[in-house]
Amino acid sequence: MTQQVLTLTQSAADQVKSLIAQAPEGEPVVGLRIGVQSGGCSGMSYFMEYASGQNPMEEVVEDKGVKIFVDQRAMLYLIGTEMDYADGQFESGFTFRNPNETGRCGCGKSFKTS
Repeated sequence: MTQQVLTLTQSAADQVKSLIAQAPEGEPVVGLRIGVQSGGCSGMSYFMEYASGQNPMEEVVEDKGVKIFVDQRAMLYLIGTEMDYADGQFESGFTFRNPNETGRCGCGKSFKTS
């Protein structure tokens, strides 16, 4: 059995639904696209954007009623990752429990893998 690229907590799925409902008018939004990019003090950071459809070679994760499109360049970095959403007193946002991380910066916004 292969491991799923990404799973969502109920809190993350609820927030994704809320973001899709609040998407700007124009192009239809069917989910969120998640990937990784170079940047941050640890070398890599996550990015998210609205998705109007699937790009070639993307993995589509359907979990708890939402669609997440995983950028093909990010799949190896994200295998087994759990996406969560935390709404705190001083900061709110998506968090990632990524078993592939070997380090993370102090602010938690970027990560590295070996």
